[in-house]
Amino acid sequence: MFYRPQDGHGLPHNPFNALITPRPIGWISTRGPMGDNLAPYSFFNAVAYVPPQVMFASTGAKDSLAALEVSGVFCVNIVGIAQKDDMNATSAALPRGVDEFTHAGVAKAECDTIACPRVAGAPASLECRVTRIIALNGTDNFLILGEVTGIHLRDDCVVGGRFDVTRFHPLARLGYRDYAVVRDVFELARPGEG
Repeated sequence: MFYRPQDGHGLPHNPFNALITPRPIGWISTRGPMGDNLAPYSFFNAVAYVPPQVMFASTGAKDSLAALEVSGVFCVNIVGIAQKDDMNATSAALPRGVDEFTHAGVAKAECDTIACPRVAGAPASLECRVTRIIALNGTDNFLILGEVTGIHLRDDCVVGGRFDVTRFHPLARLGYRDYAVVRDVFELARPGEG
């Protein structure tokens, strides 16, 4: 099968999201004029080591985007399998100004380097300053880039000096309504590495 996106795919459901998988979930928390906000984004990833930088993309003029445009900061909370129901609850289309932390019963804590809440029980949280917001092609598509200014690691996830994902089993987004959980991990050295 081959199709040009501009011509449509002819399938009952758009396959695009199912092709680029698994995708990490950035559970983005913000604070703006309307209060605190928490929403999951599956177009999320790290993009640089030094300084550490992340990106996420927003489709639609969402509360997170409106808040970080004013505050200039956001926090990425990493989602483990134990947070799946809470994360899903924060994806609800709620009226502007409703605090998703409160709506979903998610405990919040204050960040250290930015004026923003974070998910208190997250396996890790990345405090970020916005470096750029880029309008993408289409209607209401935005790419948000941020520099990481502080990192919280849950103590039980640090084992032998390494951040151990098997301690919390990261949740990943697939296509459609599908998700995956990371349970199996293996090492693979690059050619020439000892």
